[in-house]
Amino acid sequence: MKKYSDGKCPERCNRVGGQAVLEGVMMKAGEHTVTTCRKEDGTLAVYDDSFVSVRKKHKILNFPILRGIINFVEMMKLSFKTMSVSADAMGLEEEEGRFEKWLKKHFGIGVTEVVTVVGAVLGVALALFLFLWLPTFLAGLLDGAVGGALGAWRAVLEGVMKIGIFLLYLWLVSLMPEIRRVFMYHGAEHKSIACFESGTELTPENAKNYTRFHPRCGTSFMFFMILIGIFAGLFIRLIFPDLPNLLYVLIRLLILPLVVGIGYEFIMYAGKHENPLTRALSAPGLWVQRLTTKEPDLSMLEVAITSLKCALRDEFPEFADFYHERPWEAKPAPTAEESAADGAAEVLPDADDGMTATDAEDMPAENTVAAEVPSAQSTPIVEEMPVKEESDGEGVGA
Repeated sequence: MKKYSDGKCPERCNRVGGQAVLEGVMMKAGEHTVTTCRKEDGTLAVYDDSFVSVRKKHKILNFPILRGIINFVEMMKLSFKTMSVSADAMGLEEEEGRFEKWLKKHFGIGVTEVVTVVGAVLGVALALFLFLWLPTFLAGLLDGAVGGALGAWRAVLEGVMKIGIFLLYLWLVSLMPEIRRVFMYHGAEHKSIACFESGTELTPENAKNYTRFHPRCGTSFMFFMILIGIFAGLFIRLIFPDLPNLLYVLIRLLILPLVVGIGYEFIMYAGKHENPLTRALSAPGLWVQRLTTKEPDLSMLEVAITSLKCALRDEFPEFADFYHERPWEAKPAPTAEESAADGAAEVLPDADDGMTATDAEDMPAENTVAAEVPSAQSTPIVEEMPVKEESDGEGVGA
């Protein structure tokens, strides 16, 4: 089997993307989206769905930059739907009351969908406040304190503040036990995809030896968008040095889709090319993944691999057999506690970050790092990353 210098098989790269959710992992390949969650009794719940991109129906939408914008919107929509599915799997919806029944009768939606939409709106509002208005406001105060001496470099100061706020946010949410488990499933998602792309047999024992860092992660995408935003802000300040803050913020909002599209193209390129340039540009995003991914146990890897195999069943006969045999229904799967008790749930220490020898050679020495500000349930964009469409051969994977 032909492989790249980093050990990946060309025919397996960029074929699948995923997202970590509450006690589970969603994988998307082609038109299949499969979400597998670990229930409280230790069994697996597998939800099989389909998703056809509007880009497949309208080829003109595959134009560079534009396709990134379309993909971002679609992945956001899919991300919210997946989080709702995971909530159902975890039994977070209680017995329907009168209000819930009224919602379903008149609008065809449940409380979970309403909460998801409200959460999305609040999340966007929080993101705009933290990453657009607040840095602009604080930089303005500092610029005023020094008599406007910052000039166009004020945009660079804003960018540094955005990065600081972004990292602080990720660190704070990672302290929450529930979110830490989501980040562990995020690591399981990356490890299983890395194992698949290498051509190695997909088993939890094999996947645990691979890196939990992925260049196409939504975290990397978000970080790269912030970097692009710094240059965009600097350009705006150079052209319009006396632009009022309100107009400056409005212009930043207007060019946000362009920033998203450029970020998507870079992530796509980095996922397909392994060279010093892509490694250098990907390194900051990989470093940030030290916050958004954690080492998973074997039970979490089993969840991710189940979703991965089911999502790829149309392209790989062995996965089709797995899907039709439905082994997850045969017997209750071991819980994380049971795996640990048996000595099976080995967790690799952060000292080597779970990397293989190949990964260590091909990634920066400090290698580490997606939606969109990471929500409490998933890494941005997260974690809802673009995947390969048969029509254009594009894809993002993790």
